[in-house]
Amino acid sequence: MRCEEIDYEIIGETMQMLEVELDPGETVIAEAGSMNYMEDGINYESKMGDGSKPDDGFLGKLFDAGKRMITGESLFMTHFSNSAENKRRVAFASPYPGKIIALDMDKIGGEIICQKDAFLCAALGTRLDIAFNKKLGAGFFGGEGFILQKIQGDGMAFMHASGTLIERELTGETLRLDTGCLVAFTPGVDYNIEMVKGLKSMFFGGEGMFLATLSGHGKVWIQSLPFSRLADRIIAHAPSSGGSDKGEGSILGGVGRLLDGK
Repeated sequence: MRCEEIDYEIIGETMQMLEVELDPGETVIAEAGSMNYMEDGINYESKMGDGSKPDDGFLGKLFDAGKRMITGESLFMTHFSNSAENKRRVAFASPYPGKIIALDMDKIGGEIICQKDAFLCAALGTRLDIAFNKKLGAGFFGGEGFILQKIQGDGMAFMHASGTLIERELTGETLRLDTGCLVAFTPGVDYNIEMVKGLKSMFFGGEGMFLATLSGHGKVWIQSLPFSRLADRIIAHAPSSGGSDKGEGSILGGVGRLLDGK
């Protein structure tokens, strides 16, 4: 199934929004809960699967949806269709601050591997699947790097990254990075997870026990601030349930409550 051709505009700089323009009868698929607004004439429906195989029966769609649940995503995807006689727009936004990546899948070989929560939306006909890391033993302890998502198609697909986005072109060299900093890579890049060498580095280095290793030829997209890292810092410095303050923000937090009369 060939993907539908859609027009789009990325709005903003650091907290971006994606606005998709649909011709009459066109459809875009998106992760549940990513829609920001839509114009009159846009109808949406939650369906199992991405709609790339319309001839699949119920069991086939259930199987594909079940694989999505392994990645932690919803069993359903939302299909937004233009039922009006003129062009209409629907907008999507990332759940955290960062950048939106627009990919013309036909120009990058029709396939890309990305982190399990990087996909935002795509033209109808795009196929979403899962990809496991080759070394299952390391993968189970590799955090974000174990289960990846595969996007296939020949139309436009959109991903979101947290923080600043960097695009690297590998020409045979090896790149090592935190598993959470990896956003996506093209099929020509060999991906693996390796354990950090040395007990001191492993337990006291603060970089985790595993690193993602990428080598070969192709493009790699890297994000500067994985949401999991930001969440860990917030939780570590959040006030405890007993009301005592911890972490770097304890003094400012106490002053704030004093000024508020608490």
